Amino acid sequence: MYISFADRGGSPRRRGAGATRVSSVVVTLGVVSLLTDISSESVAAILPLYLTTVIGLSPIAYGVIDGLYQGVSAIVRIFGGWAADRTERPKWVAVFGYGISALARIGFLLATGFSAIVAIVTVDRLGKGLRTAPRDAMITAASVPENLGRSFGVHRMLDTVGAAVGPLLAFLILLVLPTGFTTVFVLSLGCALLGLVVLGLLVPGRTGAAVPPAVGTTPVRPAFSWRALADPGLRRVLVVAGLCGLFTVGDGFVYLALQARTDFAATWFPLLYVGTNVVFLALAIPLGRLADRWGRARVFVAGHAALVAAYLCAAVPIGTLLPTLVCLVLLGVFYAATDGVLAALAAQFAPAGSTATGLAGAQTVVALARFLASTVFGVLWYSVGSTVALLGFAAALLLMLPVAAFLLRTRSSPGHR
Repeated sequence: MYISFADRGGSPRRRGAGATRVSSVVVTLGVVSLLTDISSESVAAILPLYLTTVIGLSPIAYGVIDGLYQGVSAIVRIFGGWAADRTERPKWVAVFGYGISALARIGFLLATGFSAIVAIVTVDRLGKGLRTAPRDAMITAASVPENLGRSFGVHRMLDTVGAAVGPLLAFLILLVLPTGFTTVFVLSLGCALLGLVVLGLLVPGRTGAAVPPAVGTTPVRPAFSWRALADPGLRRVLVVAGLCGLFTVGDGFVYLALQARTDFAATWFPLLYVGTNVVFLALAIPLGRLADRWGRARVFVAGHAALVAAYLCAAVPIGTLLPTLVCLVLLGVFYAATDGVLAALAAQFAPAGSTATGLAGAQTVVALARFLASTVFGVLWYSVGSTVALLGFAAALLLMLPVAAFLLRTRSSPGHR
């Protein structure tokens, strides 16, 4: 079940073996995410321009849609995590979620108005909400605990390959066909279906070593209870994730601010996503390993400091290429230092038998916070302009960093936080 990029074999549970190997389940789930991210990010890369230039939506309307894109999955994330714990079949909960998102891709081929786009984005993100916690629970179950950050880093690296390839393919399509938005939507549907097939055929129904029940007893399946989220350490993680998420806006807003400042051709817009994701791809594993060794909380807080710097770069009124490139690098650092690291923190504190519920709790908090952030940011953009809105969010997030560091402080060894 565990592989190295150089060789196979050996016991993953021996000290030292886990430092060089990750589970084949993690790699396969990474491939599923790669294909799914080609699907979703090829659409996400053109959606801001499609909605504001083709459909003609205002920044407020785009803010609502971006908020839905960020946060509507919160409605079902806890349910998806609980269902995975309850059934002990996280794979099939994930399959259902991936399947819903794949069906939503068909809707993009037909939608032409605000209401239809809202409905499609809602269905797509509900699918994401159902699948994410079960998928991360499978990664946790298949990983050596002390290298959990590395395992999530490997998964996020493969995930980010898709997140970089998707916008690149969208760029190439629009370069050849300037109005080829429908072609991008067809590509998105095909990749979503292929990822669903890989998940269904290649990922085992169970991962990790199951602990058999005592003789004469009946296995107890967890009933849903908010007590699954009651661990003090997990509560601190949830609070910090929510506070930071309140000042984390969707990348589309940052990219629209960069595009407005430098006035580059709309055809090049998807490459902004590529730049961020290439940095994320390069740093996901190194920062995951750093989090395991130096401290997951420290890396998580440092990642949000990079986001503050990215906001400042996007707000600088200099119409040159350098601030844009620096902004993309900082956004990539932010994602590499927070995405998988937050999952590792939540999994670490989740009660036994409720890993997926704990992961879903963290994801729900982040999704709700980012929904509010995008909605408020859209209103601020419309009211006072992008520069003031970015500076305001940067200041608020900067003030939040010492609070986050204080709440996540620990007396344990840094590798466990």
